Amino acid sequence: MEHLDAEREAPALDARDLLRLVRTHWRAITLITLLCTLLALGWTLIQPKIYSATASGLVVATGEQDLASALAGNNLAQSKAVSYESLATARPVAVAVIDELGLDATPEELLPRIATDVPVDTPEIRITADAEDPTEAADLANAWVVALSEQAREVESQGDEDAINRVAVQPLSNASLPLAPSSPNLKLNLALGLVGGLGLGLLYAFARYKMDRRIKSVEEIRDGFGVAVLGVIPTDERLVDHREIIETGYSGGRGHHEFSEALRELRTNLSFVSVDNPPKMIVVTSSLPGEGKSSITANLAVAIASTGRNVVVVDGDLRRPVMTDLFGLVPGVGVTDVLTGQVQVDEVLQTYDKFPNLQVLGAGRTAPNPTELLSSKAMHAMLEALAEDALVLVDAPPLLPVTDAALLTASADGAIIVATAQKTTTDELSKALENLHQVHGHVLGVVLNRVPTTGADAGYYGYYGKSYYASSDDQPAPRTGAQPVVPVAAAAPAASWKEPTAPAAEDAAPAPRAEQAKSEDSAEHETFGIEAWGRSGSSSGSTSTGH
Repeated sequence: MEHLDAEREAPALDARDLLRLVRTHWRAITLITLLCTLLALGWTLIQPKIYSATASGLVVATGEQDLASALAGNNLAQSKAVSYESLATARPVAVAVIDELGLDATPEELLPRIATDVPVDTPEIRITADAEDPTEAADLANAWVVALSEQAREVESQGDEDAINRVAVQPLSNASLPLAPSSPNLKLNLALGLVGGLGLGLLYAFARYKMDRRIKSVEEIRDGFGVAVLGVIPTDERLVDHREIIETGYSGGRGHHEFSEALRELRTNLSFVSVDNPPKMIVVTSSLPGEGKSSITANLAVAIASTGRNVVVVDGDLRRPVMTDLFGLVPGVGVTDVLTGQVQVDEVLQTYDKFPNLQVLGAGRTAPNPTELLSSKAMHAMLEALAEDALVLVDAPPLLPVTDAALLTASADGAIIVATAQKTTTDELSKALENLHQVHGHVLGVVLNRVPTTGADAGYYGYYGKSYYASSDDQPAPRTGAQPVVPVAAAAPAASWKEPTAPAAEDAAPAPRAEQAKSEDSAEHETFGIEAWGRSGSSSGSTSTGH
């Protein structure tokens, strides 16, 4: 139980997990992306439109020149163009432009609207001016080139140099009237809003994933806690608001076959938990109330009993007993009465009418000290006696509110912990496992209950059974009264409980044709294997993967 010694990191996200993450939170991602795109659009629309116009000037060497002088002058012009780029953004040039155009602005206000550029290895200087009016932008760019030319002439004329060494800036091309604003850039802003919104949406989804402590995958249980996942039970609408026993041979309607097959899968996986020493006493519990442990216990008992094995269900939840009501039996005397010596266990065992080899021991009268009774030697002796001829399933209280289940597990061969998909948190499951570890209880595995069968969440648990079994949903219901079971006397002892074998011909009543077809269908699906529900990942064969 090394998983209890230190906090385990959540499994790393792979490509499939990311895809499921997007599928689960696609609405939020889409909303955030759309919102950011609309914000970018709104911001763009309220920004003032800026027009840009570009004029250019050419730096040339003046004076009479021969070929050699022309080459030298060209090199000089290129070098001067670089120095004139700084001159173009000088305050005197701005003052000259303001005077020329009669602008109501200061040089400090005007200079940020001017950009200069000198292409590499050319004597050209480009002046780009920005303005809220396209005509103003063009006039400003043209005037700036003229002002730069005058300023350059003034600078060059200050020295006593030969004419050949002197250079001048001549206007090269006038600025054309801009037809569209250069800023704001609508397409660019929308693209940035779209990409930014998508990134924020994915970040939100990932944050939700990291903060969500609920169990999100089978791998999170198997890899995060190091325990087997014995079964993945899909959500069944018949068990949403109440407990019910569902026949394993007939789903009772279209779309319900998955539940029956999941129970068979759980039954199969349970038979491989310990091949050499199969469990005879199994405690079924959960972390907290309301996770479906009682329904799992009852339906698992029916699934095993349908193979002909002797099964005894013991209601170990003395605080909130439900088994007698669930099986439709008479409440009253039960476990507490046996443990206090008022009755013998054989006197209070009740037989489930649909399976004579399935017996139920109710909780009995309310006891003031349930913990002491469940941890007593009498309780252990009673379970040992029942396990001699049957597989004993004990419906125990939740692990976190009380210690009853942990004490029962210490006397049993192992415990099955029922966890609810999208409800049970990793912290709750970790604490439940720790409680069992403290009493040296053996954990057979976890059953993940109420797994969604449709939608994006189904992918988290690897649930793909619906389409596979869809063709079986329309099979006719078995005739009333048909009970393909082996009489109690002919049932194999539970000490060697494994997957069922066919009973002897003289011990079994002939099954109706509909039941024969149902049994053949059940046998075919039993061979579907331990990994029928999804990804493989357990070498022991006891882990139901893919949910």
